[in-house]
Amino acid sequence: MVTLIVATSVDPASIGPAAALLSMPGWHPGPPLQEMSSFVNKEVRLLKHDKRIVLEDHLDKRWEEATGELVNELIFLSRHVAVSNRPALTIHPIGIPHLREGDVPPAGGKPGWAAPPNPRIGPWLRLLKNIAQSHNLTPEFEITLEATHHGPITQSPTMFVEIGSTEEYWKRQDAAQAIALVGLYGKA
Repeated sequence: MVTLIVATSVDPASIGPAAALLSMPGWHPGPPLQEMSSFVNKEVRLLKHDKRIVLEDHLDKRWEEATGELVNELIFLSRHVAVSNRPALTIHPIGIPHLREGDVPPAGGKPGWAAPPNPRIGPWLRLLKNIAQSHNLTPEFEITLEATHHGPITQSPTMFVEIGSTEEYWKRQDAAQAIALVGLYGKA
């Protein structure tokens, strides 16, 4: 069973942490999935693509069908947007269980649906807080657990790990490095 980390090149808050992860030892090219490239490091697979991350439904099943490897968890690297524009590092489960059938999802997913939450959410949130503090990202960056509010649709336990809340912060290499360290020390 493998952990599938998903990043997109169209989002600086996604590709920054992915690049930081890939700069760490042990990574090598993996099998492609459709038009997406992948990288392998022990039981972790990092999948890179160039589409909106919240609309890439069933990546866990698509990976399993293409490679024969069972996905035991999904971790999406993404940007966080907030009206406050406050810098933040966030973790959250996915789904839109609060919408009713017939409602139009604003950012992927299926009304009334939620993915199983990744059991690493709590431990990773605590680790993210510790790493952010040790890298002097706090108090500038708020460390938060968000409510679920978007897709994509998955069957595996899933979480989003995000940098927010504006383009200035999405591109911050120190924030990207902190997210990558959570993946390394959290044994992604």
